[in-house]
Amino acid sequence: MLYRRLLTVLGFGLLLAAATAQAAKPKAEAPPTVDIPYSKFTLQNGLTVIVHEDHKAPIVAVNVWYHVGSKNEPMGRSGFAHLYEHLMFTGTQHAPDGFDQLLASIGGTDNNGTTNHDRTDYFENVPKNALDTALWMESERMGFLLPVLDQKKLDIQRGVVQNEKRQDENAPYGKVELHVAEATYPAAHPYHHTVIGSMEDLNAASLADVQEWFKTFYGPNNAVLSIAGDVDTDEVKQKVQQYFGAIPPTPPVAHVKEWVAKMSGTQREVLQDRVPASRVYMIWNVPGETSPEADYLELLSDVLSHGKVSRLYKRLVYDDQVATDVEAYVDDNEIGSQFTIVATARPDKPGALAKVEADIQDELAKLLKSGISPEELARAKTAEYAGFVRGIERIGGFGGSSDVLAEGEVFEGNPGAYKESLARMQAASAATVKAEAVKWLSDGVYILDVVPFGDYAAAGKDTPRDSPPAAGSFPKTHFPKEETATLSNGLKVILVRRDAVPLVNLSLILDAGYAADQYSVPGTSVLAMRSLSAGTTHRKALQISAELNDLGTELSAGSGLDYSNVTVSALKRNLDKSLDVFADIVLNPSFPVDDVAKQRNQQLAGIQQERKSPVAMALRVFPKLLYGEGNAYSNPLTGTGYESGVAKLTPADLKKFHDTWFK
Repeated sequence: MLYRRLLTVLGFGLLLAAATAQAAKPKAEAPPTVDIPYSKFTLQNGLTVIVHEDHKAPIVAVNVWYHVGSKNEPMGRSGFAHLYEHLMFTGTQHAPDGFDQLLASIGGTDNNGTTNHDRTDYFENVPKNALDTALWMESERMGFLLPVLDQKKLDIQRGVVQNEKRQDENAPYGKVELHVAEATYPAAHPYHHTVIGSMEDLNAASLADVQEWFKTFYGPNNAVLSIAGDVDTDEVKQKVQQYFGAIPPTPPVAHVKEWVAKMSGTQREVLQDRVPASRVYMIWNVPGETSPEADYLELLSDVLSHGKVSRLYKRLVYDDQVATDVEAYVDDNEIGSQFTIVATARPDKPGALAKVEADIQDELAKLLKSGISPEELARAKTAEYAGFVRGIERIGGFGGSSDVLAEGEVFEGNPGAYKESLARMQAASAATVKAEAVKWLSDGVYILDVVPFGDYAAAGKDTPRDSPPAAGSFPKTHFPKEETATLSNGLKVILVRRDAVPLVNLSLILDAGYAADQYSVPGTSVLAMRSLSAGTTHRKALQISAELNDLGTELSAGSGLDYSNVTVSALKRNLDKSLDVFADIVLNPSFPVDDVAKQRNQQLAGIQQERKSPVAMALRVFPKLLYGEGNAYSNPLTGTGYESGVAKLTPADLKKFHDTWFK
């Protein structure tokens, strides 16, 4: 089981290497061991506590996982888990107005809660001096919410959740989740309904219902408290006992552990929706996220769609050019997962959707017959390892160390379960991956076509609770010293050293973004930056993608309103070879005609998508209303420009942008 929900990295430098020689293929070697040291203890009331000391910055992540999600909802009460997540932010007995102002006053960040099929979590990052405040707040939610939970709060949050449901389902492809859940799982299965639930069930929720939900699932014995950051473990034990020790446990909770619900045959459905382009979803039910099978299928998904040289991307997007995007992934859940392939057809090619599905079926058939190559497997292993390392550089938030430890404890009773998953992936053979593919993807697929319609077709001593504890003085920060230099060509270099994980991150920042399009055609900066990796004078696009994937390196280029940047995230052991590719892309882009045409078509398709999304539509029209015609800031704030202009952009236009601003 790996943790792939959000990967964020820290530790920045501005570096540029001038080398342009071909990078040699890396030797197959085991990556460095990943370790998140932790202490674990359990209070008398059943609360499990995990502490990870990380002293690189004076902040602490507090993360509480409750082992309850939408799969625990009884018939006729869908949406309860998510509704209750909202109610947990409305205030408690000793903080009746909630916690937003309190967190703002102590410098708290990343304050949120999320719900899925299997768990509900609440998390925040605070300065180390405010740990008491954060623990008091989470203990308030756990032990003192019911006394002030009234009908008014329930009605308000019910309305908020229902409006969220309307917004989600009215967005393009927003009804897919509901159709998938109902079609791929039998009626009695816990995953047969969506997390957000139905309008009818939300309307039926009574105050007594939600109070009973709290009494059943929100006890300390059904929760894991994960704390990571600049803390002392012994001190944390004392504080947790102080704030949580007197909260009584709830009755024992029963948990379904496995229900894969493997399908047979082929199910097909067509959904008409207000979408700018047709899209196909292909879904198979597979084992849950803690299983070895899920890990092997993750590797398979990388082979299919990770990078330009992956089988599906190369076939659908790069070679046949019938799709604007394609993705294969495992939607991990506790008692059963889903292997999913999603591809969006080119809107300007009639009949493209049928060709997209035919290509996918053909590539799958080849894979099921012949398996995957050693090179593909090595590339997938490197991608999974590098992605995990990038996530745990953070202490909080999705995929951070506190999140990883809590997830392992909740679903496997082992905060270090990630090690087993990493080891399993690194030891996997091509034969094993093929066998799992044959076992799970040869039969039992649900295929959903989403097509346009209408005008869219184009136990301790209790603590006094009257008020939160004072946070005290903010701690002094001791960040690594910046090392600076200026190259002979004037490029300023800033280096910040950190050794938490074997990762190096680089960002070349240029003083030109969307606003620079006032000197050319709106959309030029975005297309130029997207096309940097389309080929150089030394490497073709697929060669660049293959090298980066082999190295476990992520490279991206993009524009903002006033800047453009090229960023690289590289494993330390592969830094030199990664810099070689990075420098070649920055210094020697060739903007090949065919590859630029692919990028241009994708940008045009993206503009059509923006015209069907409420937020993107606003970003397109608002700047001109605010700044007026002709202003540098009046172009669409998405940076993608207008179809009429983008359609005429040539490689020469992109080379001009590069030559003008890459200095």
